This record gives sequence, C-alpha cells and structure tokens, in this order.
Amino acid sequence: MLTVPNAVSFVRLLAIPWFWWLLVGEERVVAAAWLAVAVGATDWVDGYLARRLDQVSAVGKILDPLADRLMIASVVIGGLVVGVLPLVVGVPLLVREAAVAIGASILGVRRGSALEVRSLGKVATFLLYGAVPAFYLDAAGFLPWLFAPLAWLTGVVGLILYYWVGLAYLGDARRALREATN
Repeated sequence: MLTVPNAVSFVRLLAIPWFWWLLVGEERVVAAAWLAVAVGATDWVDGYLARRLDQVSAVGKILDPLADRLMIASVVIGGLVVGVLPLVVGVPLLVREAAVAIGASILGVRRGSALEVRSLGKVATFLLYGAVPAFYLDAAGFLPWLFAPLAWLTGVVGLILYYWVGLAYLGDARRALREATN
C-alpha cells in the first residue's frame, strides 16, 4: 500500500481541496485552471511508476481512477458553478462520470474488484484534462484566441471518446458480473 505510485495518486487527491480554495475561496480562475492542468499532466505518472517499479497494487488500481474522477468532477462542477464552463460540455461530463461511478461501485460491491483502465479512456481523460482548463482560461480572458478553439476541439473529441469508452466499460462490467455469478 505504501508505494511511490500510490503516494503520487495521494498527492493528486490532496490537490483537489487546493483547487476548490483557488477557484471559490480566492476566485483565482487562472490559477485553478493551471492546477487542474498540472494534476492532469501527472495523471500518467502514477501508472507509469507502478509498472516501471513493479509496484502495481489493488489500492493503486482504485486510487488512480479515484483521483481522476474526483478532480474531473471538481473541475467540471466548479466550472459550472462559477460560470466558466459551458453547460453543453459540463452536463454530459457529469452524467458520464455519475454513470461510471455507479457502475464501478456496483461492480466493486458485487465482485470486489475494479475494471481495468482502457488506454482510450486515458486518451479521453487527457483531452478533457486539457479542454476544461482551457475553457477556464478562455473565460478569464487569458489568450482567448488560443484557448477558445483548443477548448472546443479537445472538449468535443474528448467527450465523444469518453462516451465511447464508457460503453466499452459497460460491456466489461456486464461480463465481469456474469463471470462472478457463474
């Protein structure tokens, strides 16, 4: 449980309250956006270290996606609350996050395990980790000529992939539940 990759995931989790403090407490939209980018940029680090150091663990398989989901939910909900994220992007993200969280919880309770993360899911997460902060930066007037098109392009592609992978996870969960009952 006390491994380097798990420590990285834990630090990513600790960034979430800091993000909320920057966004809501200090009203520093640009700083909150850059923190979200930093957390997103380190998303791959824990998984890479786990494989490289041969420290893959059951805790890490839960901690890494938990950090991803909580940060994405925080950035999306925060962006909707302060009005920097368009509803047409934020609401579908929240719906997908809720559906995956419910499905993962059911699978965890019934089977006692988590779904294997798909590489296409990592790509979608990466795109959305870029898109949502780009909406923040655009709304704050920080290089809008760059961040507005970047936000929409990566946001739309990321959402499409996110839903595509969500359907694949649904199939994985169904198979896992069938195997557990057999």
